[in-house]
Amino acid sequence: MIETFKRILGLGRKPTGTKLIVSCEKLEKRVALLENNRLEEYTIERETDRNIVGGIYKGKVRNIEHGLKAMFVDIGFEKNAFLHFWDAIPAALDSGIEAVAREGKGGAKKPQKKITAKDIPSIYPVGADVIVQVSKGPISNKGPRITTNLSLPGRYLVLMPFNDQCGISRKIDDPKERDRLRKILRDLDIPDGMGVILRTAGQGQRARYFVRDLGMLLDQWAEIEKGLEEKKAPAELFREPDLIARSVRDFLTDEVDEVLVDDLNAFEQMQELVSTISKRAKKRVHHYGGAQPIFDFFGVQPQIESAFHRQVWLPCGGYIVIDETEAMIAIDVNTGRNKGAKDMEKTILTTNLEAADEISRQLRLRNIGGLIVADFIDMKSRKDQQAVFQRVKDRLKRDKARTHVLPISALGLMEMTRQRAQESLASSQYVTCPHCNGRGLIKSPMTMSVELQRALHSVMKKHAADVHEVKIVVHPDLLARLREEDEELLIDIERRYAGRLSFRSDPTFHQEKFVILNALTNVELKP
Repeated sequence: MIETFKRILGLGRKPTGTKLIVSCEKLEKRVALLENNRLEEYTIERETDRNIVGGIYKGKVRNIEHGLKAMFVDIGFEKNAFLHFWDAIPAALDSGIEAVAREGKGGAKKPQKKITAKDIPSIYPVGADVIVQVSKGPISNKGPRITTNLSLPGRYLVLMPFNDQCGISRKIDDPKERDRLRKILRDLDIPDGMGVILRTAGQGQRARYFVRDLGMLLDQWAEIEKGLEEKKAPAELFREPDLIARSVRDFLTDEVDEVLVDDLNAFEQMQELVSTISKRAKKRVHHYGGAQPIFDFFGVQPQIESAFHRQVWLPCGGYIVIDETEAMIAIDVNTGRNKGAKDMEKTILTTNLEAADEISRQLRLRNIGGLIVADFIDMKSRKDQQAVFQRVKDRLKRDKARTHVLPISALGLMEMTRQRAQESLASSQYVTCPHCNGRGLIKSPMTMSVELQRALHSVMKKHAADVHEVKIVVHPDLLARLREEDEELLIDIERRYAGRLSFRSDPTFHQEKFVILNALTNVELKP
């Protein structure tokens, strides 16, 4: 008990080497979690990008598609939100949560009619109002996805206003601690019809912290209910706090040694939020006033840049290659420079284990999700395959997004899914390359030379009677190819059609573009 008390107050805690670095600029805020100076979590929020995930809305059903088993709900955005029938059915407790029966809650209940997907259209007909929460933001040309199963996350608890089940996160694995938390959970004064989930951050905390957290969440829900009565659909009832407040709620745990913020207003905001949780934890929040940008000073910026390369190197000398496509994420593992060991099986296992660590980290950093397929280096030993599979599962436990992993298949592939609540970091920060149009490749000078000669043959044949001199404008790289390697071929074209070709380079031209003109009129000639 004394040790628990010390932990709560932050007394006698050993440094963990974990820092939370917060950078606030005019257009965006960034938060990085460093463990022993290594980037483990990275979050970005831009002033122009509105994060609606977690927001609660009063919507109006606009259309029901029985074939899709879904309805479209107007929640006030350009595109109607998508509500699948299954997301409108009262949800069971997540498998990652241990259910806890409370006094007066775990006994016999009045039998209630089980709601199925067939009942949803009659419960929510077209034109009906419905209170929903955004579970997935707009991605590409798709509207947001919503659910009627609401949850309000607090510091230590998650309140479920329409679900009377209670539970404890299975990530808390100490049996004695779980027993203590079960007792606290049973003693909480939770209104009828509501339930709570005790978050991992609640480990080691005293009962009064949960009571206070529950009180704040109930006050929050009272405000939402007030808006539900007063506002006309579509209307916003609740918005998730900004990045600063979310960072305090989700990241500032006992494991974090210090928080450094480069903006004075954000620093004061964080101190105010932290002081409601713990007076001593407030001392861990510091204002950074150095001349060098905070992300550069702590070595975060170089790590961000290297982490988002297509090819990511591993400590052993191997590397992984990550390709993000519309349908899935493909990850390839290679031994690279790690080929010096005599025992090849050991080399492969080492590379695959390090790749498992890095893949789990990259999924978090890049915020990529959906279907993910990792092609590990082939391992003959089933024991080694199991070790890599278990390593991935262990590393994904810290991921806040829901994940599901399958064992390595006979082809050496590991399939997994990761919850995709919003666009990946790459999608939100990059635009399609105007040169390659997203292919990652452009045609070579030789290919362009072939295409140009083909076009010249067509033009010279078509205009043989009235055009005898042709001017061609090309990119400098193509002109260099024509002069150095294909000059004889161009002379042959001139002889064949009794014409004259003149060339001019234009560095503003795309490498795959050329224009054929009538030299006398400057009118473009089409093949």
